Amino acid sequence: MADNFQLNIGSLRSSVNLTLHTHHASRLWFGRQRTEGKPGMIGLSGFANILNRIKRGCEQDDPYSDWFLLLIEEKIESSEQEMTDIDNRLDEVMASLPAMLSIGQNLSVQPVTLPLFLSTPLAFKAVYLLTAYDELVRRILLASHVGLIDNHAKGQWLDEGAAILRRLFGLSQRYKFSGASRGDFAAKNARSELARGMYAPFGEIPQDILEGTRKSKFAPALSTGPASTFNEDDQDEGEDFISMDTAPATPLPRTEPEE
Repeated sequence: MADNFQLNIGSLRSSVNLTLHTHHASRLWFGRQRTEGKPGMIGLSGFANILNRIKRGCEQDDPYSDWFLLLIEEKIESSEQEMTDIDNRLDEVMASLPAMLSIGQNLSVQPVTLPLFLSTPLAFKAVYLLTAYDELVRRILLASHVGLIDNHAKGQWLDEGAAILRRLFGLSQRYKFSGASRGDFAAKNARSELARGMYAPFGEIPQDILEGTRKSKFAPALSTGPASTFNEDDQDEGEDFISMDTAPATPLPRTEPEE
């Protein structure tokens, strides 16, 4: 009798908010809208929207979506190391402060707090990168304020950290839903040929990814329901960013299988 008893329990929900203390980091969240004479730039919010599309492609067993998810996972990992390297260099600069001088944290008197509605783990990992950059900016500005670095070094370090995130966002903009599943590739049908043609400028997809034996650690489960219509042109309202698709395509970074 107990085995047949079920409770009507609703879905789990949580509230997640992001607090940023610098204009530099907040600009990387929002991106920049296209204006006359100035192209737009994708921000983390737009990056998260692209990850949602990649996730839906993975759920439909599109090998190119799995490829991109793995590429983005690896890019996030390398970006984390790059951000840590800058932080370590800044530690060396801050270590030159006189022992008699004590400096506290520099926090904004009016930080911006943003509610987060993210549906992919890699989007959250990108948020962690953004918070690391926000903290890095505060430390760079503090080092400049107390005379440990000059204005030129300050500008270089701020740009170096921002470029790490922009390269990550730029990689995601090269994604396109191929419209083909692994079943299509096994059948060698027209959809698979169209997909190969679409991605031809980016190089050959690794065989283990095509076969599905290697995926991102954060890859979603395959959808068990009927295939939903997927429109690659679907964009959230207000997105008007420069697309890397307009630039000449270059081969995608190679993903090396783990030993």
